[in-house]
Amino acid sequence: MKARLPKGYNNNGGGQNIQQLARQAQKMQEEMDQATKELDEKEYSAAAGGGAVNAIVTGALEVKSLEISKDVVDPEDIDMLSDLIIAAVNEAIRKARDEKAATMDRISGGLNVPGLF
Repeated sequence: MKARLPKGYNNNGGGQNIQQLARQAQKMQEEMDQATKELDEKEYSAAAGGGAVNAIVTGALEVKSLEISKDVVDPEDIDMLSDLIIAAVNEAIRKARDEKAATMDRISGGLNVPGLF
């Protein structure tokens, strides 16, 4: 019994199909690199405590600014202020990660190849 190759993968064109696939993967990688660069520069903001704490992070997940309302600065309740800061920063980071994941998924069409992206 002879082994059969999938349609299009014979001696007459299999190499071309592999080259085409490699070109598509390279193009996808270039698009993802460009999108990553753009997303890393983008800013994401989030607030906690009804706007008492506002955090801005970059797409590279670096905190760019943190604004704290004087109304929530209570020396007797530092724990509450810490919680508000953590909540605002984590929400801004979540926004950045979600947008990056959605953008990469859109570019790759849901394809997840380890080491490619």
